[in-house]
Amino acid sequence: MSKPLKILYQILSLETVYAARFIYEGYRDAFLDLGYQFRSLTSNDNCETVFREFKPDIFITGLGHYAHKFIDLELIKQYREKGLVMFTSVSTWKKMNDLYDGEGLQSDKKLTSLIKKGLAGDVFFSWFEKESSLMDGFTKSTGYPLHTILLAANKKIYYSDFAQKYQADISFVGSLLPDKKEFIKKHLVPLRRKYTVRTYGSDWTIADRLTGYVQRFGQYFNINPLKGLRQLSLPEGEERKVYSSSVISLNMHVDYQRKFGSDFNERTFKIIASGGFEICDNVKVLRKYFTKDELVIGENTKDWFEKIEYYLKNPNKRLSIIRVGKKKVLEKHTYHNRARQFIELYEKFNQGKLK
Repeated sequence: MSKPLKILYQILSLETVYAARFIYEGYRDAFLDLGYQFRSLTSNDNCETVFREFKPDIFITGLGHYAHKFIDLELIKQYREKGLVMFTSVSTWKKMNDLYDGEGLQSDKKLTSLIKKGLAGDVFFSWFEKESSLMDGFTKSTGYPLHTILLAANKKIYYSDFAQKYQADISFVGSLLPDKKEFIKKHLVPLRRKYTVRTYGSDWTIADRLTGYVQRFGQYFNINPLKGLRQLSLPEGEERKVYSSSVISLNMHVDYQRKFGSDFNERTFKIIASGGFEICDNVKVLRKYFTKDELVIGENTKDWFEKIEYYLKNPNKRLSIIRVGKKKVLEKHTYHNRARQFIELYEKFNQGKLK
């Protein structure tokens, strides 16, 4: 009987309060549940030691200067020549905004050079649609195909779990990111005048934002006391209770996601998996994966408020949408599904059939 594959996953800081943490935990729980070996590679680890001792079959990482600070691409190439398959997550090829890594890979000569030299990875993936205008040019310029691997729900953590203390007309769980502020001001703040609205997440106060800057500084320079400065605003296992216990759970994306409509967040899946009733902002690609019977979308500002009012007045109308949506997520959109997608790509790569 063959030994289970070993998966090594790079997450720079396990202490982060942002999406990277939940994505990592989703993959960790799924791969382990499916019988594979799994471990993290963090900024506290010695890359050479981890590769020598763990001997991974699959290495999952991201393409970025920060990630590359803590790994040795030449060393990893030696393991790839012996059978390791390196999966590399990429951001957009073209510019999406002026924040984060929004300039696009095509303008980063160093990173694109690493791809072309064969140092950056074997299989490149993104949660952006590969047909998106934002990704147009990646394959032609680098010579590598791109694979779409969506985000998902961690079914080990997100399931129906009602708790009276989280009851509310409307809830929102998420960070108050700079490119969300205006949308939230227009689409969430007015609801407070009329309904019971609860918000959870990071960066909602000046003090928390300042603490966040210090924490990110600590994470970038790997200063342990500072890396864990902030904790999750909701203890682990509590987020699902918010979704399960609210009449409506709002989902709001950052500006570029509505503008380009090429990718969507993990929260889309988490709310539904938790038996929550989701009303989401209008991101075009959502309708590729969810019908109107599975997910309610506010097409515009007027429609957003009208649908919120309608479902608060008619809560029974939510029930079939909750049921059908949850069935879809549990069948097709869990991290177990995504882990299987990685394994399928791994096998195709080794068979020389990857396109």
